[in-house]
Amino acid sequence: MSSFLLHQARFFTTVNHLRDLPPTPQPEIAFAGRSNAGKSTAINLLCNQKRLAFASKTPGRTQHINYFAIGPADQPKAHVVDLPGYGYAEVSGNAKLHWQQLLSTYLQSRAQLVGMILMMDSRRPLTELDKIMLDWFAPTGKPIHALLTKCDKLTRQESTNTLRATKKAFDEYTAAGYRGELTLQLFSALKRVGLDEAHEKIESWLIPKATEETAPEDEAQ
Repeated sequence: MSSFLLHQARFFTTVNHLRDLPPTPQPEIAFAGRSNAGKSTAINLLCNQKRLAFASKTPGRTQHINYFAIGPADQPKAHVVDLPGYGYAEVSGNAKLHWQQLLSTYLQSRAQLVGMILMMDSRRPLTELDKIMLDWFAPTGKPIHALLTKCDKLTRQESTNTLRATKKAFDEYTAAGYRGELTLQLFSALKRVGLDEAHEKIESWLIPKATEETAPEDEAQ
């Protein structure tokens, strides 16, 4: 098995308020997605761990941001940021407002954030809440890579159609002025479809940053 930077992930901290965001300088990649889109399963698979991220027994109840440090314990190279799942009607109005403020402000103002992985169930991509996430992130000009999860539940033709339709929708966002790169792929944690492609995309966002930080040290040796 190839060795990926993400395989060095470990729990770092949990944040429930913007004031508690860690003052860490390392680059961050946010993972966002509708509740039940398979976000926790995907994070665990990408990080080659079984219970690094875990879903609440009551979907939509958890309103925290979970940080996972990537790289050596004494000098992390990056952070994976697991955002609260969204889309459950059972969540109270106050919780929804808290979620909206926490996520929108984090996505729009966090300087360390280099990109977002957007999880969407391949059987129903680009729900209204997914579009809200795109709208919140649009002003940053940072890239979004969408994982169309659970593609093992689609036929080959359905997968092709879903990929084509979602790409067309992304192209329309770009034509309308979205400044960041919008890319997408099919993904199945169960069948391990798209795993290498997802790793390559995520690490292409992180490794240049990590290389820049360590370059002076390397030159000195």
